Amino acid sequence: MGDLIERRLRTEGVHSRIAPRGHGFTGLMICSRRTSAGVRVDYHRYGSAGSRLTAADIGEDLIRQAGTLHVTGVTPALSETARATTLWAVRTARAAGVTVSLDINYRSKLWTRQQAAPVLRELTSHSDIVFAGPDEAKLVLSGDETPLAASASKNDLARALVALGPREAIIKDGARGCVAVIEGLEYEQAAIPVETTDPVGAGDAFVAGYLTERLAGADATRRLTTATRAGAYAVTVPGDCEGLPFRHELDAFTTADDVLR
Repeated sequence: MGDLIERRLRTEGVHSRIAPRGHGFTGLMICSRRTSAGVRVDYHRYGSAGSRLTAADIGEDLIRQAGTLHVTGVTPALSETARATTLWAVRTARAAGVTVSLDINYRSKLWTRQQAAPVLRELTSHSDIVFAGPDEAKLVLSGDETPLAASASKNDLARALVALGPREAIIKDGARGCVAVIEGLEYEQAAIPVETTDPVGAGDAFVAGYLTERLAGADATRRLTTATRAGAYAVTVPGDCEGLPFRHELDAFTTADDVLR
């Protein structure tokens, strides 16, 4: 499985920096759909190679050379060493002046809310950009001395996340669109109506679109537009990355029909 993933990454033009192979198995996420009403996701990651991640597998030089360091809440959930490595990487990037991006990406099958909240809150405080769903934002903010009301709006959640340290907070909410606070300004972006075939991977596509435009120097509106379009493409086909668009497809995208036909 590790060989398959490495080949796929290289085919897509992703530079791979592979440490010498150990004896750990490659972790799996299995999606099953009994009906069209939803997707069930199971994780097989305990004791996997990824859970054995250490700082030596990455190295400070790689982080210092990065345009952006992107981490998610999945990695620190895998093991104590993976958690320590994630925090180390974030702190190393901040010390080197490298932008840190965090997708909260809370997974209840990997750890409890009580275990996750303080770790995700610490990661948020060391990040420049944070992405979260409404419930994920509430999880991060659950330890705040002045907790938000249960009825807090997405704008309230974004502002509260920014108060923890990031300069940019984006609340992504699927078909309900997204809101953001970026460098003190508030933004809203409506979702693009498409026929959903498989929702898995939409959040990752959204983040990829946003960071791609940010690295290209695009303004906040362009970043959110591209993020929303990338997310829309991702959900129209089975699989979590098969529907990711090429740039020429994204630039030509004006209506839902361009995704569906």
